[in-house]
Amino acid sequence: MAAPLLLAARCGARRFGTAAALCKRAAPLGPMPNEDIDVSNLEALEKYRSFTRYFKLAEKESRRPRWWKTYWQHTNPQPEPKTDISLPRAKLLQAKEIKKRKKILRENHQNTEMERAARLRTVLIPLTEVRTEWEKSSGPFHKRRVAEHCGIFRDLFKGATFIPWVTLRVEYSQEDEHLVPVYYGNMVTPSEASGPPAVSYEADKGSLWTLLLTNPDGHLRDTGSEYLHWLVTNIPGNDFKSGKEICHYLPPFPAMGTGYHRFIFLLFKQDCPIDFSEDVRPMPCHSLKMRTFSTFDFYRKHEDAMTPAGLAFFQCQWDSSVTGVFHQLLNMREPVFEFVRPPVYHPPQLKFPRHQPLRYLDRYRSTQEPTYGIY
Repeated sequence: MAAPLLLAARCGARRFGTAAALCKRAAPLGPMPNEDIDVSNLEALEKYRSFTRYFKLAEKESRRPRWWKTYWQHTNPQPEPKTDISLPRAKLLQAKEIKKRKKILRENHQNTEMERAARLRTVLIPLTEVRTEWEKSSGPFHKRRVAEHCGIFRDLFKGATFIPWVTLRVEYSQEDEHLVPVYYGNMVTPSEASGPPAVSYEADKGSLWTLLLTNPDGHLRDTGSEYLHWLVTNIPGNDFKSGKEICHYLPPFPAMGTGYHRFIFLLFKQDCPIDFSEDVRPMPCHSLKMRTFSTFDFYRKHEDAMTPAGLAFFQCQWDSSVTGVFHQLLNMREPVFEFVRPPVYHPPQLKFPRHQPLRYLDRYRSTQEPTYGIY
């Protein structure tokens, strides 16, 4: 058998290779790690001498850009960048902010009375000033994170996000002169939100604003639609009562059995007066068909003249006052949703069950008659 092959090789016939020769590895796209190290002379390499020095060099090397992807980059790909539709804002210099904070810390350290009160645990922290400072510094970013966690940007703006730079304060007044505030996902009952709330925010003189209240979770027919509960447009400055009410306030009506609903207040800043004649609802408007709304379509229609600037929302579930809203205001029967549980699964019955409980046969009885005996 070897003679013909040897004869073909001598005659200059076409050579053949093995499987290992056919599976050639492609050349790398860039330099490989440790390619410049002479493996034959490892003793000549510089020693680290300490773990700290090795750790620093390893951290520095890990931050360098590579032409290959690591396991973490393969398993955790970076999400696509989201569209930012927030108000433009001047970027604060981080050096100035750090200098200001260090100055405040030095003043607090030099204050002997404050240091003594801190040691005795009797120092009083002004929470109002802390909240005001939080709303000016990191508060808007925290609000955006909470709204993104609750799916508000996903359901209202189809993924586009914005930073609520303007602090929106919403409070529901009660009969006993008690105020129920709306923060960022707190619980408010339908009876507490039965009337229009008091809305306030900081605004420059001559500016125009639009406020809307929507419920993306309560539509009874189309899960992708919303119900418009309130819409006030062309508000001059912070004089909320002077705005034009396009759609009057409708109390929350989360149906029984549908869980918690999100009721979202959105504040838009207008660049100029806007004609909202296409969005006007009749007065009074108690038709759910006319209340059907889409925040995304509303914003796309007027995006050239207004920008989202403020945000507040609360969660709400059914209580006894919702029945009155359906019967008296909406003039319809109240829908009730119940969870239909599937029947309990039992494996096929065994003729000779072993290591089973005494009531094993009760699972397979065709009647619902009670069984008697000692179990």
